[in-house]
Amino acid sequence: MNDIRRSILWVVFGFSMVLLWDQWQVYNGHKATFFPTPVPASATAANPAAPATPAAAQPADASVPAATGSAAAAGTVPEPGAAAAATRTQHTVSSDVLRLVIDSQGATIVRAELLKHDARTPPPKGEPTQPMVLLETDKQYAAQTGLVGTQLPNHTTPMTLTSSATTLADGQDSLELRFESPVLGGVKLVKVYTLQRGAYDIAVRHEAHNLGSAAIAPQLYHQLVRDGSVAGSATPFYSTFTGPVVYSSTAKYQKVEFSDLDKGKATFEKTAADGYVAMVQHYFASAWLLPDGARENYVDRVTVNNAARYRTGAISALPEVAPGQSQAVEARLFLGPQDEKLLERLTPGLELVKDYGWLTILAKPLYWLLEKIHGFVSNWGWSIVLLVVLIKAAFYWLNATAYRSMAKMKAINPRIMEMRERLKSNPQQMQQEMMKIYREEKVNPLGGCFPIMVQIPVFIALYWVLLSSVEMRNAPWVGWIVDLSTPDPFYILPFVMALTTVVQTALNPTPPDPMQAKLMWYMPLIFSVMFFFFPAGLVLYWITNNVLTIVQQAYINHSMGVPFQFNLPWSKK
Repeated sequence: MNDIRRSILWVVFGFSMVLLWDQWQVYNGHKATFFPTPVPASATAANPAAPATPAAAQPADASVPAATGSAAAAGTVPEPGAAAAATRTQHTVSSDVLRLVIDSQGATIVRAELLKHDARTPPPKGEPTQPMVLLETDKQYAAQTGLVGTQLPNHTTPMTLTSSATTLADGQDSLELRFESPVLGGVKLVKVYTLQRGAYDIAVRHEAHNLGSAAIAPQLYHQLVRDGSVAGSATPFYSTFTGPVVYSSTAKYQKVEFSDLDKGKATFEKTAADGYVAMVQHYFASAWLLPDGARENYVDRVTVNNAARYRTGAISALPEVAPGQSQAVEARLFLGPQDEKLLERLTPGLELVKDYGWLTILAKPLYWLLEKIHGFVSNWGWSIVLLVVLIKAAFYWLNATAYRSMAKMKAINPRIMEMRERLKSNPQQMQQEMMKIYREEKVNPLGGCFPIMVQIPVFIALYWVLLSSVEMRNAPWVGWIVDLSTPDPFYILPFVMALTTVVQTALNPTPPDPMQAKLMWYMPLIFSVMFFFFPAGLVLYWITNNVLTIVQQAYINHSMGVPFQFNLPWSKK
C-alpha cells in the first residue's frame, strides 16, 4: 500500500508540475505550453536588432499624467501634426556604453542602445556587434518627463539643444547635454542630461524657471512608456517577468502585470517618499531613480494611435518658484543590464529588478557564491559545474540517508515482488506481509523522500539564478556551447541530460506494480524532452547534478551489496 501511495504521490506531483508550468507561461505573458490560447495582436514581440531610428520616426506620445493637489488636471496631449513633425530633430548621443537618440520633442529619449551587449544570442562569429536596443520606437518604448498642468512644458513640447558636444571623447569622463523649452504659461523648462564614462545611469536635472509675474508651484513627472510585447526569451518554455515595477522602502518591490492593467485591476503603492519606478524585461531594465520626497506613483494603460501603451511613473511637487527664480530637481535614469552588483551600487532595492521570485532569500547567496567561483575560473560554464559540486557536497550526508533508504528498498524488492505475486488474491494479507518485511528489514518506504524534498527549494532557486543572470547571455563554455543562455544548437547536452536521467531512474527501487513502474520511467523522460528547449546553462546544471547523484547513489548501493540492475519494466514477461 505504501508503494501505491508513493507512486500516486509522484504521479500527482508530476502532473502538478505540468499544470504549474503551463500557468507560469500564462503568468509571464507567453502562450501556454500545453494548453495554448491565441495571443493578442498587441503582444507580438519586437525585433531587438531593429535598425537605427530614422530622423522622422515618432516617439511614444502618451497622455500627460493628471495633476495632483491644487494643480489643474491635464488632458490627453493631441498627436503632433505634419507641420510639427517636420520641425522635429533627433540627436544621437554616445558614451562608451550607451548610444541614445533624443528627440527634440520634449527632449525625450526614444532609443537606447547598449554598446557592450549584442542584440543577437549568440552573435555570429566574425561579424561586428549589433548593440542591444532597450528603448526603441518599434515598441514605442521611451523615457518621458515634463511639468504637469495646462500650458506648461511637457514631453510633447519642442525643445532646443543648446550644448554642442554629443559624443563622450577619449579622456573625457562626462558629457552634458542641455535642452531648453520655449516659455509656456510663464515657465521655461530646462532639461540637462549628464552621461558618465562606464555608467548605465544618466543624471537628469530639471530646472523650472519662472519668467512670469506670479509665483508658481509646478509638479514634475518622470515616466516610462512602452507597448505590451514580451521579448528576451529564446523559447516559450521559460520566461522571466516583463512589465512595470514600483519600489519603495515601505511597500518594497511591486510588479504590475500588463493583463491586470488591461482589466483595471492593478494594485501598487500610490504614494511614496523614496524608491524608483521601472520597466523590466529578461536581462535588462529601465528605471527612474527618484530623489527622496513625497510623490505619487502611477501605473496605467493609455491608448496612443488606437494601440495600447503601458506606463509607469511618478509625480512630485517642486517648491514654490517666485517670479524670476528657478527650482531644480535631480534624478537618474538607468538603462542597462540586470547586473546585480551594479544595481546594488546605484540605489537600495534596484537589484530586485533581477527577479528571483519567492526564493530570493536562497537565490541571492547562490548568485554570490557563483560570482565568487567565476572570479577564480573566469568561465561561467565551469562556475556552474563547481557550484553544483559544492551544493551536492553540502547535502552529502542528507543525500546519503535518502540513498541508503532507496538501496534497502531495492534490496528487498525481489521479496516484495514474489510476495505480491503469491498473495495477489488476498490484498489484506499482502499488506500485512509487506509491513512485516519492512519491519524486519528496518525499511521506511518514505525514508528516501524527505531528504530530497528538503533540497528542492535550493535547486529551484539555483534554476532562477541561472535563468535570470545576464552574465549567462552570450557567455561561452566549451567547444560548441558559445552561449549559455540559449539552447544547445546540436542538442548534445539535452541528450546527455536524458541519458543521465535514465541511469538515475535505474538506481531507484522499482515499484512492484507494472503500471507504476512504467510511470516511474515515463515521467523523467517526458521532462527530459522539455530540456531540449532550455538554455544550455540550465541543462549543464541539471547534468552535473544528475552525474553527482548517480555517483553517490551507485557508491552507496555498492557498499550495501545492492547490484546495479538496469531493468526496463516493460521488457519483463
